[in-house]
Amino acid sequence: MPWFESFDRLISQRFPDMEVLREEPMSRHTTFRIGGPVRRLARPAGPEELAALLELAEAEGWPTLVIGNGSNLLAADEGLDLLVIHTGHLDRLERLGGAGIRAGAGVSLARLALFAQKQSLGGLAFAHGIPGSLGGAVCMNAGAYGGEMSQVVRAVTAWFPGEGTVRLECDALEFGYRRSVFSRRSGVALEAELALEPGDGQAIRAEMEDLSRRRREKQPLELPSAGSVFKRPEGRFAGALIEGCGLKGLRVGGAQVSEKHAGFVVNTGSATCADVLELIGHIQERVLEETGVALEPEIRILS
Repeated sequence: MPWFESFDRLISQRFPDMEVLREEPMSRHTTFRIGGPVRRLARPAGPEELAALLELAEAEGWPTLVIGNGSNLLAADEGLDLLVIHTGHLDRLERLGGAGIRAGAGVSLARLALFAQKQSLGGLAFAHGIPGSLGGAVCMNAGAYGGEMSQVVRAVTAWFPGEGTVRLECDALEFGYRRSVFSRRSGVALEAELALEPGDGQAIRAEMEDLSRRRREKQPLELPSAGSVFKRPEGRFAGALIEGCGLKGLRVGGAQVSEKHAGFVVNTGSATCADVLELIGHIQERVLEETGVALEPEIRILS
């Protein structure tokens, strides 16, 4: 029996009210707007239901992927034989005592930063323009303009196979450049507590608007992409290396090295996963040949 048949049966018994989509295109759930259908896509109503679904998936051996905003994903054109669990309903936002916030993993960073600003809490302005959700941002220690999640995350409630739901304090999160404890352990962030700083709401708003303006000027926000394609090489910048090799504007099918920022690959309207992968390969080969630097993808490739 295919795994998704047992999924359909058990979900209707255990979680009759859970939203489940069948043969759902990943192109609807990634910022690249690329990707074929997945077998099933489920949307748990909250962290408890998500943890319970993960426990069931582990017990049944279902192939599972948890996603948020899909801002760092490139999904295969032919589709994926997966249960994709979407955290969009994990959107709780709560002001804690002092300068703290508790937020669900599915909250977008833009909404989180705006909530903090309205509470006159500083420290999250850098996150306002990052197009991801909190869960993914914690897992990869997302950052921009000198800020990163490790500076504000105090604790994370997460689910791990064989352990269930646990609370990890900051020291146990193993934050580093674009990595965390989730980089080496298979777990899922459910919610996080943030420690921010009291500030002036208008000044925080002005800082957010300034960073948004700088992003619009420098990044190709008008086209679908997955953000920066490559990790930053030590002491260098991927975009500068790519531009220095004369690769701005290089196209493969509908995928293109952005003419605005060479660190981005954009979907000009008809890009496939195969187009993007071929273009990434060309970039890596050329940059290595001309500079000796091996570029490592930052995006997660699902195939």
